[in-house]
Amino acid sequence: MVKRIVDLRSDTVTKPTETMRAAIADAEVGDDVLEHDPTAFHLESEMAKIMGKEAGLFVPSGTMANLISVLVHCESRGSEVILGHNSHIHIYENGGISTIGGVHPRTVKNDDDGTMDIDLIEAAIRDSKEEITFPTTRLICLENTHCNHGGRCLSVEYTDRVGEVAKKHGLKLHIDGARIFNASVALGVPVDRLVQAADSVSVCLSKGLGAPVGSVIVGSDSFITKARRLRKTLGGGMRQVGILCAAALVALQENLPKLESDHKKARLLADGLNKIQGLRVNTSSVETNIIYIEIEEFSGTKAEKLCNDLEEYGILLMQTGLSRLRVVLHHQISESDVQYALSCFQKAVNGVNHENGN
Repeated sequence: MVKRIVDLRSDTVTKPTETMRAAIADAEVGDDVLEHDPTAFHLESEMAKIMGKEAGLFVPSGTMANLISVLVHCESRGSEVILGHNSHIHIYENGGISTIGGVHPRTVKNDDDGTMDIDLIEAAIRDSKEEITFPTTRLICLENTHCNHGGRCLSVEYTDRVGEVAKKHGLKLHIDGARIFNASVALGVPVDRLVQAADSVSVCLSKGLGAPVGSVIVGSDSFITKARRLRKTLGGGMRQVGILCAAALVALQENLPKLESDHKKARLLADGLNKIQGLRVNTSSVETNIIYIEIEEFSGTKAEKLCNDLEEYGILLMQTGLSRLRVVLHHQISESDVQYALSCFQKAVNGVNHENGN
């Protein structure tokens, strides 16, 4: 029987804290579709202030946040967005920008650090003289931190340079900032400075911050006015949403300071995993709370089997390839959990029978 669970599948698996549950119970609420929910307004205003933007909008999910942002910037069907070939918007959001918005994705290769070569971004911008043939480029999207590249951080200098390219060509810049606070903490750069060049940013509340539900989009007043209408179109108007926003306000206050500790535990886990024969981790790429593990061919095991074996010990993680695993740290994983996970990895790789919790 599994006695101890260490859930490393994602930072989305956290449970609401007692403080969050109390805030949910006591939240002052109203009808947010009518813009009368004071707790929602408080969260949106606070997030906009933190991010250095004029206004914010609470939405149910990061996928909806990115979809709304892209559609506001690309109002005409047949518009084109430049984004990374390995980006979350392109791979993990059901192709919504195309199927719902009629927006065409033009991908540029993501380098190992999650960036796209700026010359290649500029080269991907369509020539307006050929608009009778080509889609019209209207938007560039960045992702910070970059999930598929191990939570790597995009520097403020890089983001500024992309912003300059966007302005030069009359384009908008959107940042998928699902884990933007992780990037800010890791880089030591205030988050408002990190996203200064962006016209819009989506910020996930239920990943590193550990709130139960939702994201906030930030941008100009006019951008958020259009975003609010699109949110209603997409079914994201949720009436007394303050019960969710109350938990997010607690997350901003209590969990934001814990991100640095999450990063330290990730490095501790990565260093330990890299010492286990049969596993390989590029420890230099572990900048925030995400680790990718490569299983060596000589180990005699594959990702699916190792996942199943580790589950017997109570260790939950995500398979991302035949020989690749992902783990994500969060505020409800202790240093003791990290050490326990390392001992279980060692046993699972070596084929030792499990004895959970000891």
